[in-house]
This record gives sequence, structure tokens and C-alpha cells, in this order.
Amino acid sequence: MPAMKKIKSAVIGAGYLGKFHAEKYASLPDSELIAVVDVNQQAAEEIAQKHQTKALTDYRQLLGQVDAVSIVVPTTLHHQVALDFINHGTHVLVEKPITVTVEEADELIAAAQANNVLLQVGHLERFNPAVMGLDHLPDKPLFIESHRLSPFNPRANDVSVVLDLMIHDIDIILALVDSEIERLDASGTPVLTKGIDIANARIVFKNGCVANVTASRVSMKMERKMRMFRPSCYVSVDFQNRVLTQHQIGDKEMFPGIPDIKTNKSTFENGDALLEEIKSFLQCIKMGEAPLVSGESGKRALQVAIQISQLIGESEYR
Repeated sequence: MPAMKKIKSAVIGAGYLGKFHAEKYASLPDSELIAVVDVNQQAAEEIAQKHQTKALTDYRQLLGQVDAVSIVVPTTLHHQVALDFINHGTHVLVEKPITVTVEEADELIAAAQANNVLLQVGHLERFNPAVMGLDHLPDKPLFIESHRLSPFNPRANDVSVVLDLMIHDIDIILALVDSEIERLDASGTPVLTKGIDIANARIVFKNGCVANVTASRVSMKMERKMRMFRPSCYVSVDFQNRVLTQHQIGDKEMFPGIPDIKTNKSTFENGDALLEEIKSFLQCIKMGEAPLVSGESGKRALQVAIQISQLIGESEYR
């Protein structure tokens, strides 16, 4: 039986995240890493040499030459670069947020449908094994509380904390709740940058679920946790340590009239979420399947993040 043809891949953007994307494509048997592209020639050459592939400074040289690309450039460039590849029949994995505006996201989604190509958005946390374990839990959550806290990192200050960190939890919450939003409230403030460095949002869904979401990039510690209250069940997810804990009402009584609580704790191995994300992307291309995080999912997360940012912008911190 002949070996299946490898998917010709490339990485556009050789910065901090781009080098990891290139490493994964180079390591996977389904992929042939054709090129690494960056306007900084030295950065592109360093990564390309490591993986024995070609370095380019203009992504347009690859249009029509590759089957799949990861787009890991600044968010302001996502729309144009992705659109060029999509219109040349290339499958696209674009880092989050999908684009700057919802209108740009709509254009990418329409172009992907018209050209019959895959559009996947890099919401990496969806491939965290602890998050994937939530798929097996019954019932929709009634109340969700999430905290995504991080010390300051100058690398990620080109967007607000809402679009940098909170959008991960927004994406997960939207997928879990699967309901339209009825009302949004938000507050936040800049601390070390001109953008929003700490933010809180309260999302009220039409099905009755309420989510309280906090994100900070000026904290003294790293914390990435989500707590969910479901009927007769409390679930917590520690993204950082990959721990999923479920507390469920049992059949026995702890005290007269008070039910016993059963606890089930699952600790997942130290997996590689980015590797799983790219493996899934390539598998969807091969099998013609829909991605776990579609363009529509990325657009909805962006839409809510923008609404939260606008609400905070209208507050009085300015």
C-alpha cells in the first residue's frame, strides 16, 4: 500500500510562537515543512536551518505552493495574510484572536467556504487534556467562575488582556454553555501599559447560566483555573497543572438529610497542547473533517471579547 502523500506546510511568522509551530510541523510524519517566513530574515533563517527547510521574507512567494499554513504574525496582519492563502486554496490555522474585527473574521469564513478549505483558530487551551475531559460530563453548567492570572510579560502587550488572556476562557465558556448571551457587564483598568491590564466580565446567558470571568497580566502569581457548578455537581479545572476535579452528590448521607459528596480527581500527563492542535489540524485536512475550533468559534469569541473591551473603554478609568 503506497504511503499517503505528506501535507506541504509552512509557518508564517518566526517569533516566539512561530518557532514552536515550525518545530511541530517538522516533527510530524504527515507534514513536510516547506518554509518558514518572517520579515526578519535572520529570525526566519535560524528556525529554517534548525529544521532543514527554506527561509523566506515574503509569504507571497508561497501562495499556491503549500497545502497548509500556520499564521503566527501580529493580529493586525491576520486578515490579509490568511485571506491571501485561503484564496489560493491553502488550509489555514491562524493564531487567536482570529482577526482585529468581526467583519474581517466574516470575510475569512466566507472565503474559506468559497474555496473549500479549512479555517482553524489557535485557541490552544481547547487541546488541554483537562479541558477535553469536560466533554464527558453530563448537564450544562449553571454558574462558571474563571481566573486567568499572569505576571507581566512585555511580549504580549500589543493587545489588551481581554484579547490576550481572557479570550481563552471566553472561547471555552461559549462552547460549554452553548447559548446566546443576554447581558454583559465588564470593568477593567490599565496598570503597566496603555491598554487594559486587568479585567472582569459577567456574562449572563439566555439559558440562565452566568459566567464571572477575570483576567490579569499584572499578577504576582500564575493561575489558570475555572470552576463550574452544575446540577448536583461542582467541577474545577486547573489548566496549568492539568487537573480535573469533580464533586458529585452521592447515594448515601453524610448527615441525616444531607447527601454524601463523592470526589473524582483526574490528573493528566504533561501533554503538548500545541502539538495536539497541529496534529488535529492536519488530521482534519486529511479526513475532510470540521476543526475543533472553527472560524465561527473564533469569530464568536472575538465578538464577545470586543464587546467586553468596549464596555471597559466606556468606563471611567480614562
